[in-house]
Amino acid sequence: MLKVTDLHVEVEGKEVLHDVNLHIGEGETHVLMGPNGSGKTTLLRAIMGFSSYKITEGKIIFKGRDVTGLSLHERARYGMGMMFQRPPTIAGLKLGKLLSALSGSAPENIGKFGSQMNMSNFMDRDVNSGFSGGEIKRSEVLQLLIQNPDFVMLDEPESGVDLENISLIGHSIAKLVEKDRHIIDRHKSGLIITHTGYILDYIDADTGHMLCDGEIKCHGNPREILKLIQEKGYQECIKCQKN
Repeated sequence: MLKVTDLHVEVEGKEVLHDVNLHIGEGETHVLMGPNGSGKTTLLRAIMGFSSYKITEGKIIFKGRDVTGLSLHERARYGMGMMFQRPPTIAGLKLGKLLSALSGSAPENIGKFGSQMNMSNFMDRDVNSGFSGGEIKRSEVLQLLIQNPDFVMLDEPESGVDLENISLIGHSIAKLVEKDRHIIDRHKSGLIITHTGYILDYIDADTGHMLCDGEIKCHGNPREILKLIQEKGYQECIKCQKN
């Protein structure tokens, strides 16, 4: 699904990521952890194709195609989707209109998923305008459910969300990266940033990565990595990897 090779990324002339290698197979969900400022969001945005994140070295191969030079909207059309940690408010654009643009040949999904995400009463409101933290997250997940990407990236989906909303969001995210052959004709894949690890209660994560100082330092069982970080901190995780 995704192969990132020797990736170097600059933001405003400063190198934030270097020598990043990541391989996510079809049907796999990976979890990315790391301290604040380590480059996690930069990695997701570089993969998605944001123009302010300059790739100076390396390649991004998506579904067998080199997309390193493609624009954000071209990557989205090719099957990438992303949920932001802090999505913008879009004045003048109604949520229902946005979902209609995303729905393509399946407009009936707007009502179906809108009801599922408790967002049916938000269709005539400007995107994220006056939304609570939980409502913004539900709106983001709803947009991804409508878009139906092959590969989804989620930036701290549990951040700022209460327990009631995390349950709803968690179960819906599980559908975005689900592997049931009887429901879909392909396996979807995902890359999820988490600090708390709450999302692991809802998804079947295959591999965890620990990113520090702009480089992936550790790969392994996501729950084991999270437990080590919670007990001993990121530096101990780095020492463990070196040993």
